Amino acid sequence: MTRRRALGLGIGAGAAIALTTAGPVQAAPASGGHQWKRPRSTNGWPVLGHATKYRVEGTNAEVSLATGDAATVLLHVARRFAYEIDMLRAGDVLGHTTDRTVGAPFESTYLSGTAIAIRPLYYPLGADVQNTGMSASERIVVADIVADCEGLVTWGGDLKPVKQSHFHIGVKPGDPRLKRLAARIRGWNDTPGEGAGSIDAFAPARRRLAARYQ
Repeated sequence: MTRRRALGLGIGAGAAIALTTAGPVQAAPASGGHQWKRPRSTNGWPVLGHATKYRVEGTNAEVSLATGDAATVLLHVARRFAYEIDMLRAGDVLGHTTDRTVGAPFESTYLSGTAIAIRPLYYPLGADVQNTGMSASERIVVADIVADCEGLVTWGGDLKPVKQSHFHIGVKPGDPRLKRLAARIRGWNDTPGEGAGSIDAFAPARRRLAARYQ
């Protein structure tokens, strides 16, 4: 068993499958956090009292998110992580929470259901990524996922403090670019040979595209 798998089991990835309207769930742990008191998260989305639970296609992982285009995009992120970095299992992905304790302002995006944390205990807030973070090949895949999402998803590895497990919607609600991206992802999901599961993040053309977003 790898260290990642062992830690992944300790804390626990299409066409998105909505399961239920879920109540509060536990979010990524904040380190030395404070209470987020604003009615909207830092990306401008409204804080939610509840969110819808989805299964990440092709995995046993479930996550609660804001419905609509935000969920479509974030589930695409999780699905690609599962297929191209490491398969996700139940409990590996955390999303919406009602716990207003945040360790950094960007963690408020969990409150609006517009963020996911993939194995946050393995990639925690403020981690020493030089020694314990994602490998170079994993970062190449993540960079391709961000490019796949046309830069509309913000990765915690690019933020300060760093949190490589974190991904959130980087535009405000109603942004037409998000709607177009979600429609494109749904089209991939309905087309064999396209989208998650069919991508080579290491192909030269994709590496060049990813570089535009770094």
